[in-house]
Amino acid sequence: MQAIPSRNSEVRGHGSPAPAVTRASAVLDALAQSVTGRLTLSDLARELGIPKSSTSNLLQALEDAELITRVGSDYALGVKLVELGAAYLSRRDEVREFYRFCEAAPLLKGETVRIAMLDGENVIYLARYEGHPAVRLTSNIGDKMPVSLCAVGKALIAKLHDHDLDRLYPDESALPVLTPKSLRTGAELKAEIAAIRAQGYAFEDEESTLGVVSLGVAVPTRGSHGPSLGVSVTALQATFSDVQRSAMVQELVELSKMLGNPMG
Repeated sequence: MQAIPSRNSEVRGHGSPAPAVTRASAVLDALAQSVTGRLTLSDLARELGIPKSSTSNLLQALEDAELITRVGSDYALGVKLVELGAAYLSRRDEVREFYRFCEAAPLLKGETVRIAMLDGENVIYLARYEGHPAVRLTSNIGDKMPVSLCAVGKALIAKLHDHDLDRLYPDESALPVLTPKSLRTGAELKAEIAAIRAQGYAFEDEESTLGVVSLGVAVPTRGSHGPSLGVSVTALQATFSDVQRSAMVQELVELSKMLGNPMG
């Protein structure tokens, strides 16, 4: 487990009108700064400079609020932070730029376009633009989707190291299935990665919804520990063409460069 520098003098809560809040914030900061994204009870008690019993009570309260989650004997940041972050992002200029870009883009303005974040073996949708698409999607901000079932998820895991892919998706591992075209094993998923890396985008061919295809592109990030973000667009398979694919990918790439990870 990664050692973390102690900031006891800063996080004990001395002089704070709400010491528990100060300590809770310190827990979230420590988890965010951890290289692995995970810390043990002992690590966090040492970081806070308080007994394990008191730390355990604090962690339980944070877990109940879904601000952190337990991964085996470790703790990691929780999904609730994404929901709070999405509410914050919806008020940021960068997300407003996302909507303005989509409204002006020749093709994207008439489709459903989304920003998603990689969260383990899922993506979580952070923002959605909906023009006047033939494909109506019901997923909302904060919803999750397994990476193997969506183009943006596949585009994001293509950025991972091969050893991380092997750990997450052993060849024989079973994947979630929604349609007859869904990928079924880790081996099938990893077989697509080389093509995704070479062409710079991912394609989902009716793998989550019959009759619907999707294109996904990863957003450039600042630094190796920035959030993994991506953008995607959907289209009807019956009217989808190579010309449309090329034009949509170009617009998605432009969108991803415009975002340039201001949300990181």
